[in-house]
Amino acid sequence: MQIMKLPTEKLNAKIIALDLDDTLLNSSLKISPRTIYILQKVASKGIYIVLCSGRAENAILPYVRALDIAGSQQGRYLIGINGASIFDLHLRKPIYSEKISGDILKFVYEEAKNRGLPAQVYDPSTIYASEDNAWTQLDAQMCKLRLKIENNFSKFLEQGHPKMVIPAEPSDVAKFLPFLKEQLAGRADVFISKPYFLEVMPFGCGKGSSVLWLANYLGIPKEQTMAFGDSMNDESMIKQCEYGIAMINGLDYIKNEAKYITRKSNDEDGIADFLEEFVL
Repeated sequence: MQIMKLPTEKLNAKIIALDLDDTLLNSSLKISPRTIYILQKVASKGIYIVLCSGRAENAILPYVRALDIAGSQQGRYLIGINGASIFDLHLRKPIYSEKISGDILKFVYEEAKNRGLPAQVYDPSTIYASEDNAWTQLDAQMCKLRLKIENNFSKFLEQGHPKMVIPAEPSDVAKFLPFLKEQLAGRADVFISKPYFLEVMPFGCGKGSSVLWLANYLGIPKEQTMAFGDSMNDESMIKQCEYGIAMINGLDYIKNEAKYITRKSNDEDGIADFLEEFVL
């Protein structure tokens, strides 16, 4: 039986970060009309709404457009690539960015290649892959980004990139994870975002640190930060924001770490239900 973790009073948030997959988006990868309406209402109260995803910037933009709040101050920012980039839609440029060094990327790639696994890195519009496979194709289809196979992938990595993903069978991903965590401890963050995606990020760079950086940039204290998520790449913002809220359909670990849990799932307007009841 699910233990309910709900507020007992109205929450005073000034910035709300929203993960996309299995959080803001339903199973059809859409934002429901009711959720759009509630988020527009929240933004009209002067509260910043920030989409915060592992996806690259161009893959987040369709959902920004769906919310139709980007023209306001409250909708002008998005956080991409699991926190490695904060983008100002009014200035049309990043205001914060991080990269992993080429040396670390090449190490991960060589270890992946030794295991018969591909690797891929990103810019705002393109996935650059060492080779094509079913999981790489799935990523490109989900994110609606251009896919480019780099023939000299090792050389391409030398310039550094915001993140690397090893897209592979879940069993292969699970076996590779502990090795990389041990080898890259203190140099890069390693986690599984989906069972078939092993992600490598700049050390100490995550959704949580980026949400707090943006809050500070906007003059918003930590005590007024809120985040919704469901999976391991949401852990940092669930823990670091004052109000870390897990989706009821999320991982048990994330629900245990969260301050609150939504009453409804991503397919039942869980975010809209929570915000209407406890913020508006």
